[in-house]
This record gives sequence, C-alpha cells and structure tokens, in this order.
Amino acid sequence: MTQTPLQAAPVSRRPFGQNYAFVVVAVIFLSLLASAGLRATPGVLMLPLQQAFGWDVGVISSSAAVGIFLYGLAGPFAAAVMQRFGIRRTVLGALLLMSASTGASYFMTAPWQLFLTWGLLSGIGSGAVANVLGATIVNRWFTTNRGLVMGLLTASTATGTLIFMPGLAALVAWGGWKPVVLTVAACCAALIPLVYFLVPERPASVGLRSFGSRHDDQAAPPAAGNPFVAALSNLVRAAQTRAFWFLFATFFICGFTTNGLVGTHLIAFCGDHGIVEVQAASLLALMGFFDLFGTTLSGWLTDRFDPRKLLFLYYGLRGLSLIYLPYSDFSLVSLSVFAVFYGLDWIATVPPTVRIANEAFGDKNAPLVFGWVVAGHQLGAACAAFFAGFMRSSQGDYLQAFMIAGLTGIIAAVLSLMITKRPAQPVLATA
Repeated sequence: MTQTPLQAAPVSRRPFGQNYAFVVVAVIFLSLLASAGLRATPGVLMLPLQQAFGWDVGVISSSAAVGIFLYGLAGPFAAAVMQRFGIRRTVLGALLLMSASTGASYFMTAPWQLFLTWGLLSGIGSGAVANVLGATIVNRWFTTNRGLVMGLLTASTATGTLIFMPGLAALVAWGGWKPVVLTVAACCAALIPLVYFLVPERPASVGLRSFGSRHDDQAAPPAAGNPFVAALSNLVRAAQTRAFWFLFATFFICGFTTNGLVGTHLIAFCGDHGIVEVQAASLLALMGFFDLFGTTLSGWLTDRFDPRKLLFLYYGLRGLSLIYLPYSDFSLVSLSVFAVFYGLDWIATVPPTVRIANEAFGDKNAPLVFGWVVAGHQLGAACAAFFAGFMRSSQGDYLQAFMIAGLTGIIAAVLSLMITKRPAQPVLATA
C-alpha cells in the first residue's frame, strides 16, 4: 500500500539506470569546485584591490575572514535547510546568492560593500555548497562505493580552491580585478540550469534506485522536531566531552595553517619578494595537484595506523615547514619543494580526524559532530586571514604571522597525542 502513490505518480525517467548517480555527482562536483574557487578568489584580489582603491591589506583580509568563517558556520545549518526544503532548492538558492553577490561587487566603491558581497553573502552561499552537501548526496544516491565518492567530492573542495588560482591570477594580470569577479559570478550562474535539470531530489524521484542497491529506496521519515534545534543540541552535548574540544582545537589550527594563511596570503607574501601573481598562484595549483595524492594516501594510512600518531606527524611537519618558509631563499626550487610538501599535507588531516570522531561519538552522531568540528576549521581559517593581514599591516612583512602559525602547528601535534584512545561516548540528540 505504501508503494501505490509512488507507482501512480508520474516520474521523469533518466538515462544510464543506476549509473545516473554519477551524473548527479559530476554536477555536484562542479558546484563544489565553483564554491571552492569563490572562496579562493580573495587571495587573488588582495593586491589588485589595494592598487585600485588604496585599501589596506587588513581591510581586505578581514572581509575574506568573514567569508571563510560563514563558509564553515553555515554547514550544519545548511544540512537542516536541505532536510526541510530539499537539496535542489537549497543548492539553487546558494548558487544564485553566490552569483548575485560576487557580480554585485563589480560596482563596489567602499570597504563595507566588499564585506557585504565577498564576506557576508558569498560566505553564506558558498557554505551551503560544501562538505555537508557532498555527504548528503553520497548518502542518498549511493549504497556502495560511498567512501570513494565522498573522497572525490571532499578533495574537490580543497583542490578546487587551489586550481582556480592561476586562471584568476592571469585574469588579474590581463584586466585587473573586475574581470575576475564577473568570471566567478558567471561560473556560479552557469551551474544553475545544470542543477535544475540534472539533479533530482533523490533516486526515487526519477524512478531509480541508489547506486548499488538491489531494492527500491524507502523515503526517509520526516525529521522529528526542529532540525536547527537538534543540530545545536548535538553541539551542546558533544561540547561536554574532551574529545570534541581536542578535535575542535586541532582542526581550528588546521584551518589556521592552510586556507586561512597560505591560501589567502601566499600570493601577497610572494609579492613581497618580487614574485608575480601568476607564478605565485601556480604554486597553489601545484599544492592542489599533490593534495589529491596526499588525501588518498592519508586515507590508506588511517585504515592501518593510529590516527592520533598520524595527526601528530602531519601537524608537526606542517608547523616546521611554515617556520622554514620565511627563511628560505624564495627560489623556484625551494618554493616548489614547499608547494609539493604542503600540498601532500593540505587536507591529509581529514581522514584521521573523521576516524577519531567515529570512535568518540559513534557512526550515527559523528557526521553531525564533525560538521561542528569543520566549523572550527573555518573559524581558524578566518582568524588566520585576519591575523596575517593585521601583522602585515603593522609589522610590514609576514615573518611573525608565519612563525606564529608554525608554532600552532606544533601545538596541534601535541594535542593530537592527548586525545584518549577510547573516549566516552555520550548519548547525543538526533536530528
């Protein structure tokens, strides 16, 4: 009886059978790339906005910090919106917001407009097209191969941040900052029809089963209670454990030492040493390329070794490399070695952190708790984006900013070993 309405209701059949799930993944992959590219753009705009408006680097980096923070904070709440209004509506609204806000920045003339467009609005929009979207798509469209697909979508958010940089930097060299913002706005807008026509809400909406499933998918029961309240309730309960705060602190430092510092300020740092924007952006692209290998290898190692010891290794080496960079000769060889090493380590921390979260909070609650840990990552990135800009303005260089970030990496390495092997598992609220 429960299947009668579904059989009677007309459905829009799609080609490829169960393999249509990979069409959905391809569209979401492009959306995640666009979101990541948007979040990377302030690093490219740093120097041209200074030249065009005379704005201080601290002002520009502060707007980037707002966007990075909201990018992370929006994740848990975006999941709640997807439950209430659906995936397609949420993604369409996010892409529209991203396109409109970045396009509107073409007309900006004052710093508050930079904060509004590239900080507040684009931060909220891009935050809805992030890791939580990838997880939701994988759970709905795949019964098998979930790990492989989630790894691919997760890598796109980090790799896309870095791969976009050379092209955007070339646009800056060709026509200044305005072609960059129009290009980003156009890319986001171009994805809107793809999402509308190619991404159904779930496989059953188009008469399909999830990939690898041998039976018809059952519609998920509606979430009980307010999903926003459930998300906050999980945060409150998880915050009563030491495991959560150790994970939050280490991931805060992870964001502080990656996209907040290196992703936002490396181009400007290289510019202080006479390296042009396109060459500096190419270093970030090189990091993005090796990030794919580093993430895959880290997942393989996490299945075989203690994740706490892996985090100790990752954070420790990252901290030492940040301390080394300001004292290097900034030659092609030294910067290339740094880019390769840092790329391998960029998001290598994710698989061990997820495994520790699963051990601490159980498979059911770990994803939502991890969403709040990721918010800590973006909070750390926002702090680094602002702090490094402030230090550059007050000290005249990035030396102290990179030294302090390196020390935080070493602190994170020590904290990783302090996470107990079998932490208590609290009973958390369910969304």
